[in-house]
Amino acid sequence: MRRALTLTTVLLLAACRALPAGEAPAPLGPGDHEVGLRHGGLDRYYLARVPAGGEGPRPLVLMLHGGGGNPEGMKAGYGMDRVAEREGFVVVYPAGTGRLDRRLLTWNAGTCCGWARDNAVDDVGFLRAVVADVGSRVAIDRARVYAAGHSNGAMMAYRLAAEAGDLVAAVVGVAGAMVCDPPRPGAPAVPVMHVHSVDDPRALWAGGLGPPFPLTNHRVQHAPVERALAVWIGHDGCAPAPTREAPLRDAQGHTAERSTWSGGRDGAEVVLWRLTGAGHGWPGGAPQVSERLVGPATAVIDASFEAWAFFRRFRR
Repeated sequence: MRRALTLTTVLLLAACRALPAGEAPAPLGPGDHEVGLRHGGLDRYYLARVPAGGEGPRPLVLMLHGGGGNPEGMKAGYGMDRVAEREGFVVVYPAGTGRLDRRLLTWNAGTCCGWARDNAVDDVGFLRAVVADVGSRVAIDRARVYAAGHSNGAMMAYRLAAEAGDLVAAVVGVAGAMVCDPPRPGAPAVPVMHVHSVDDPRALWAGGLGPPFPLTNHRVQHAPVERALAVWIGHDGCAPAPTREAPLRDAQGHTAERSTWSGGRDGAEVVLWRLTGAGHGWPGGAPQVSERLVGPATAVIDASFEAWAFFRRFRR
């Protein structure tokens, strides 16, 4: 009898493990969710915020954390959940990869960064899988999928635009210029908005080798911001000369000047917010790291608000 019970238990456990493969994915109702996702032989996850109310398929915004960060920190400190609740879009925070569980995660954005780059992680494929998985759990508008990233996450957003222009309708990069190969000729035009301070002490505006990451000797070679944006101005077919708006100025003396290259293919635009006085953080967000390491925080603009104001104008 003991042997029979043991065999029965083993068979039941095997059946329980087999069931999820054939089950429909659990739907994502209003509120916060964590979803595990295996891709490329790695167990990964994403956090999702689904706003209450609304009807029909919703836009989807991917928020890509910076190098050494994680989805939890970005969700808590960057303010995009607040914008999503007000505007009715789904916001998802995918996780990069690294040696440690949920800490010091990076994206393979080209020549940067860290564990993900060193191990040739297929992050473009993973983000495609995230969009497909979210779409199997909540109704999303596949023509209105967007990506915004900070630092290494900004670099990853650009790689997504370059290699998966069929997936994203627009991207926003904050404090991290493109470090991957440019989009191939004939690839879809992708509207781009970039936010960067000329005084960023880590992702250098003029390009070059940035300072070592804390407690390491690891340094990143950054692309010059204006040269990287020129790739998208040319690829999207925008006018060579921008229109510039009067700079904004806050109580700290930080400034933000917006330049727009318009007239691109399929209505694409390239927008640059050129900041002064600010550091490497997400403008308008809660500081995540000491200002001694990343420079002054700023609220001269709210990058989450500006990202959505840009995204909402475009569809694939």
